[in-house]
Amino acid sequence: MKVTLIFPGQGSQYVGMGDKVLEYPECSAIFNQADQALDFSISNLCHEGPEEKLKLTEFTQPAIVTHSVALYEKLKTILDKKGIEVERVLGHSVGEYSALVASGALRFEDAVKAVNLRGKYMQEAVPAGKGAMYAILRVPGEIVAQACSAVSDDSEQVMCANFNDPTQVVISGHAAACEKAIAWLKENFEGKQMAKELPVSAPFHSSLMKPAEEKLASFLKNVPMAVNSTPYIANIDATEYITDGETIKSNLIDQVCGSVLWTQSMQTLPDETICIEVGPGKVLSGLNKRINKTFKTYTLDSDLSFAGLEEFLA
Repeated sequence: MKVTLIFPGQGSQYVGMGDKVLEYPECSAIFNQADQALDFSISNLCHEGPEEKLKLTEFTQPAIVTHSVALYEKLKTILDKKGIEVERVLGHSVGEYSALVASGALRFEDAVKAVNLRGKYMQEAVPAGKGAMYAILRVPGEIVAQACSAVSDDSEQVMCANFNDPTQVVISGHAAACEKAIAWLKENFEGKQMAKELPVSAPFHSSLMKPAEEKLASFLKNVPMAVNSTPYIANIDATEYITDGETIKSNLIDQVCGSVLWTQSMQTLPDETICIEVGPGKVLSGLNKRINKTFKTYTLDSDLSFAGLEEFLA
């Protein structure tokens, strides 16, 4: 048996994340490592909140990566014991950092520092109220991309940020340009549609993130990365890689302003792929059902957790 590991991104966090698995030494060790790597206690924030602070991007991102890698460390002992191979890994946006830790390319301590700064740089890149993100439902991705292109100009831009599943594309950019794209879709697409503004603090994965991209590139210059021993699929081009550290860094830098090609990435997998969602929540499991109904997905962040995993693998 082979499995594909998928790691969630921002929006999956909640107060109390990680509480269910602290009894496992592998998991608690990762939370301790994160606290030592950062200049604050991410453990306390994950377990106790407050929720408003956990929602701040600079804290959300290291919290998700810490929880995901903690689960991965315990999962790895189970898979190794059963002789089950991890065929590939991939993560949604910041989840790509968790995936790269699991791939062997990136040390956990470096990953958690990087995403703390990544979140901070993203928050600082755009003044509050200047940008926006909307989830566009029931409109094909190519039509959403056409709408963004039609209304963007040198002064105001909007683009596809996340291709989450065949029925959901998130757009991001200047607030006024987002509204124009939504109006364009109402005028030019006849099918049912819905636009829902997302409660985010900045227009992620858009050209407005250029200042964050430049700062992150400067930081990553001094972060050691190795050739990944497990293949990973990059958000930026939905391509599976076993490659050198410089290519991985380039993919991570391009990802800041680039689109998360999640649907396209998952569509490269064969039917009947066995997926394990490694991180807080069940968002990716839900997306899998709409991307390919033949995928078999288990979510580790559940009441059954690792006990249920034994039955799933059997």
